[in-house]
Amino acid sequence: MPQAFPSPSASCSTPSTVAGFNNSALPNPFIFNEGTPVQTVEDWSCRRAQISALIQGYEAGELPGPPDSFSGSFSLSGTRGTLSITARNGGNSISFSSTITYPSGTAPAAGWPLVIAYEGGSIPIPSGFAVLSYSNSNMAEQNDASSRGQGLFYELYGTNATASAMTAWVWGVSRIIDVLETTPAAKINIDAIAVTGCSRDGKGALMAGAFEPRIALTIPQESGSGGDACWRLSLWEQDNGSVVQTATEIVTENVWFSSNFANYVDNLSVLPIDHHLLAAMVAPRALVSFENTDFAWLSPLSSFGCMTAAHTVFQALGIPQNHGFEQIGGHEHCAWPANLTASLDAFFDRFILNETSTSTNFFSTNDVFYGVPWNQSQWINW
Repeated sequence: MPQAFPSPSASCSTPSTVAGFNNSALPNPFIFNEGTPVQTVEDWSCRRAQISALIQGYEAGELPGPPDSFSGSFSLSGTRGTLSITARNGGNSISFSSTITYPSGTAPAAGWPLVIAYEGGSIPIPSGFAVLSYSNSNMAEQNDASSRGQGLFYELYGTNATASAMTAWVWGVSRIIDVLETTPAAKINIDAIAVTGCSRDGKGALMAGAFEPRIALTIPQESGSGGDACWRLSLWEQDNGSVVQTATEIVTENVWFSSNFANYVDNLSVLPIDHHLLAAMVAPRALVSFENTDFAWLSPLSSFGCMTAAHTVFQALGIPQNHGFEQIGGHEHCAWPANLTASLDAFFDRFILNETSTSTNFFSTNDVFYGVPWNQSQWINW
């Protein structure tokens, strides 16, 4: 299984809100809700559980566990397989399927490593990997603000479910992995799963990596605000004259986040979470994100600053090599630049193929922040 810490103890308190919170800087990952310090690896397990509950409570909506029942089947034709899933809950049922494209040849004894690609993904996948194209928009629609409650997930759980599109997508990823675990004919190595997506689907890929512990490697591409950028920093960019996607805009644009999130976007200081904490939830598993500075609306300063804050958690846990960040320009949105392939392949090699001698010390920016000043101590005061 992917590297993981022990589950938090029964005494770990995980409320969905924190009364009286107020902090204009990025919230401290190393302080429990009640104000005591996080000092050990075991402490981090509880702190991570607290962050999970807060992200669901303030921003993402409730992520349900497995439905009352589910089943799956698999068929293969040449190098293309179809994984079909039926889920039942409270008298409702849905069915959905995903296409898996396989390499040619004989599968390794443990099965093929797998990349779950939101809407097919747009990163280059090394040879020797199977790729599952995940139709996340069928699970929960993301056309515009009218999409709330639309999609297969809501047919199963009802339109009153608090889950946003983001958490509905995570639920679907988890069911795919559930079925792969019990479908040896699919020849997938459950311990070697990566997830990726670009732009809006990059936001979703990061959420999946944070909440699904069976994902070994998370690769958001150009996810921007709502992804590897922090809400507070994106607002800072806007206040300094950059045209970016902020929390106040994003809640009117689409249904990626819960309707409850709109209650907080005008006063971000009361949020005890931001997306450096979402990214930190991936630890101790691996995370590498790629950003494009050619587009100011992708919040380039926010992404760099936010992932710099998340990196402190990986450093504190003694695994800085498990977290990478690359930020360059010179390419279209979601078009992969060849000069980043070496970094991407290194993360695949180390964290999916277990080539532990491979260096993954990649964390860099080209510093194109459109005149917005970055002062680390202003935001990261721990």
